[in-house]
Amino acid sequence: MMHELAWAVELLTAAMTLAGMGYMLATMVAAWIHLLNRRRQGAAFAPGVSILKSLKGLDPGMMDAFRSHGRQNYAGEYELIFGVSSADDPAVAAVEELRCEFPNLAIQLIECPERLGSNGKISTLVQLAGHARYDYLLINDSDITVSPRYLERVMACFVSTAKEQKAGETPVGLVTTLYRGRAHETPASLFEELGIATEFMPGVLLSKLVEGGLHFGLGATLAVSRQALDASGGLMALVDYLADDYELGARVDRAGYRVALSAEVVETAVPPYSLRGFFDHQLRWLRTVRAARPAGYVGLVFTHGLAWAMLNLLASGVSLLSVWLLVLSFFLRLAQAMVVGTAVLGDRQVLPALWLLPLRDLLGMGVWVAGFAGDTVVWRGERFVLDGGRLRKAVSS
Repeated sequence: MMHELAWAVELLTAAMTLAGMGYMLATMVAAWIHLLNRRRQGAAFAPGVSILKSLKGLDPGMMDAFRSHGRQNYAGEYELIFGVSSADDPAVAAVEELRCEFPNLAIQLIECPERLGSNGKISTLVQLAGHARYDYLLINDSDITVSPRYLERVMACFVSTAKEQKAGETPVGLVTTLYRGRAHETPASLFEELGIATEFMPGVLLSKLVEGGLHFGLGATLAVSRQALDASGGLMALVDYLADDYELGARVDRAGYRVALSAEVVETAVPPYSLRGFFDHQLRWLRTVRAARPAGYVGLVFTHGLAWAMLNLLASGVSLLSVWLLVLSFFLRLAQAMVVGTAVLGDRQVLPALWLLPLRDLLGMGVWVAGFAGDTVVWRGERFVLDGGRLRKAVSS
């Protein structure tokens, strides 16, 4: 009986390893298609844009991120609107410093004391939207650093809307971007950065290929027309959702608009997490995915090919076949990391950290399993329960 069980485990882990290899190959195909497509430049389009940023405290690299928004080579007008829940927030001083450095840039700082729902960021954005002057709103986080052509490239995705409407095609309502991480100081921060470049972004690219386009948004950039935003139900409808970026894109898509992926790749600062902070963040992200895309979450079982290969090595007693599977899986994993992390995202931290991939993948599989074990998440120091994607304050025991 024990021999049969061991044989079954060996077969299962071998089959999952092969499935993982297939997944890696598929993500590389999706990445190369994306690289080919992003070479096609859209026509110039430079409408007025209101950039909305919800702030809470000081994040690593925040001032550099702010400055990158002030150095845009953009033909149109744009404004930066920052929101804080309290005038005592340390981020206020950073905004004032930005005003001094860019006196000709339209910058507003708005105090947004109302808590309209469980999601404090969206509560602030709802209040900021009323102060925006332009018909296009762009939402991104405080730690997002962008290139000088960021607005140019993002807004170019909207240019074809008028032509598409005449041809009866679906107009673009929301534009989002891929992003890379920039790790800070700790090993856990590097693990997080590796996960973004070699785990999350490959999945996004494959989803875009398989599903015939994106049907959700990524929080690194959410540029939306007011028309599409109103048709989707507005920001107020998102005040209790944790995955507000995903939900906004999904609602814009359901409202009859297209979600476009810009050629721009932005950079997010990864905090110097402790191992506990890394685990809490990963668990929150994975349980958010599970709430938003339950079938997709189960399907993540096929994305852990290298971890399955390592388990197969143990299950088989280090058989020759298991060694070959591990070697092939490892080299495919390296190739996937280089194609997506380096070629697509331009992440310079990926190559020196490739040797950490086996440990990162084992940790990733462990957190994925833990994601099934409950609905509680920790966000900004508070504990919430995810209820159908909505946030509900956890009751203290």
